[in-house]
Amino acid sequence: MSGQGARGEAVLDRRGFITTHTRLLPVPHAPEIALHVAEEATELWQKTEDELATIGLPPPFWAFAWAGGQALARHILDNPEFVRGKSVLDFASGSGLVAVAAAKAGAAQVEACDIDAFAAEAIALNAEANGVSVAVRLDDLIGRDEGWDVICAGDVCYERTMAESVIGWLSGLVGRGAEVLIGDPGRSYLPKDRLVEIATYQVPVTRSLEDAEIKQSTVWRLAGDGR
Repeated sequence: MSGQGARGEAVLDRRGFITTHTRLLPVPHAPEIALHVAEEATELWQKTEDELATIGLPPPFWAFAWAGGQALARHILDNPEFVRGKSVLDFASGSGLVAVAAAKAGAAQVEACDIDAFAAEAIALNAEANGVSVAVRLDDLIGRDEGWDVICAGDVCYERTMAESVIGWLSGLVGRGAEVLIGDPGRSYLPKDRLVEIATYQVPVTRSLEDAEIKQSTVWRLAGDGR
C-alpha cells in the first residue's frame, strides 16, 4: 500500500482519530456533560486543513464546545421542561453537546444530525461517554419534517447562505407547531427580527477560535410569522 493510501486508511478510522486528538473533558458552561474536545485548538485545526484536506477531512467543528451550543445545553439542563417527554432534533450537532443535554433532561427521543462523518462518530462517542441514548443521523435534513417536537440549532448563523436556508426551513417547522431553539453568540447572519430572546449566558470559549475567553451567548426562540 502506498504511503498516502496508508494515511487515508488511518484517517478513516474516525473513532481512533478522535480519541487520539482529543481528551474527554467537562464542558465549561455545562460541566455535567463531558465531551471529547481538542486541547490544542489551533494545532488540530491546522492539521485538518494542511495535512488532511487532500483526502476530504473537513474542519473539526465537532472537536469544540461552541458558545451557542453551550448556552443551549445550559438552558436545557436548567429548564428540562423544554424537552422532557418530547422528540428532539439537534441540527448541525457537531460534538452532540445539545443532544446529550436534551437526553439528560428527559427527552423521549433525541436525534443529532450532521453532514460530517467525523462529527457523527464524535456524537456517538460523546453520547456513550455520558451514558445517554442519541440517534445519530449523518444527513442533511434541511427541507424535511419528521415530526420533531423541538429542534435545537447552535451556532448556525455564521454564513449567509446557510443561515438563510436553515432559518427558512425552521420557520416552516414553527408554522406547523414545532418549538425551535437557537443558541448564538452574535454571529453575523442571526435574524434577530424573527427571534424572541429567552436567556443570555456568559460562556467560556476557546480564545484561539473566538478571539475572546468569554462570549455572551443567547438562547432564542424562533417566532412564527404571526409572532
